[in-house]
Amino acid sequence: MGVKFFLIFLSALTTQNIVFAYFLGICPYLGVSRKLDTALGMGMAVTFVMTLTALITWPIFYKILQPHDLVYLQIPVFILVIASLVQFLEMYFRKALPHLYTALGIYLPLITTNCAILGVALFMILKKFGYILSVVYAFSTGLGFAMALLIMAGIREELEMAPLPESLKGAPITLIIAGLLALAFMGFSGLVKG
Repeated sequence: MGVKFFLIFLSALTTQNIVFAYFLGICPYLGVSRKLDTALGMGMAVTFVMTLTALITWPIFYKILQPHDLVYLQIPVFILVIASLVQFLEMYFRKALPHLYTALGIYLPLITTNCAILGVALFMILKKFGYILSVVYAFSTGLGFAMALLIMAGIREELEMAPLPESLKGAPITLIIAGLLALAFMGFSGLVKG
């Protein structure tokens, strides 16, 4: 059983990375990855929300929606849960971490519409994970999202000092790097089946 948890964890970081394999969560990935500190803050916030989403949505789906034949409500219910969690997180950041709250700006409330979080909630149902495995999957996927943000932020900070042609500065080089990172992570697909 421990091997299965490890493989889920490893695949969520590499071959099944939510950003590089499924291209979910691209808006915050590109928008918040300019500085390492904001990337870390966003990565940890998304990991926290993803994990809590799994903790709450799994029992709602399997104990309420499925037994009462209300499966068609899963997306609106999941979005409501995610929006509530993000609202609490935003209130906490505003009070306890005002610097990070200001640095994240509009991207903090956009966690609500981050398709990566909804994707995790739906994937754990589609993959028929049990409760504990769903939580491990959500936490691992959040760490994979944070890792993708941190890698991109580190590269973008270094690129600010690089002598680039004017036509590549800004969005063009960011999109090129994002594509190259996705290709690099696809290279892991032979190592881990997820």
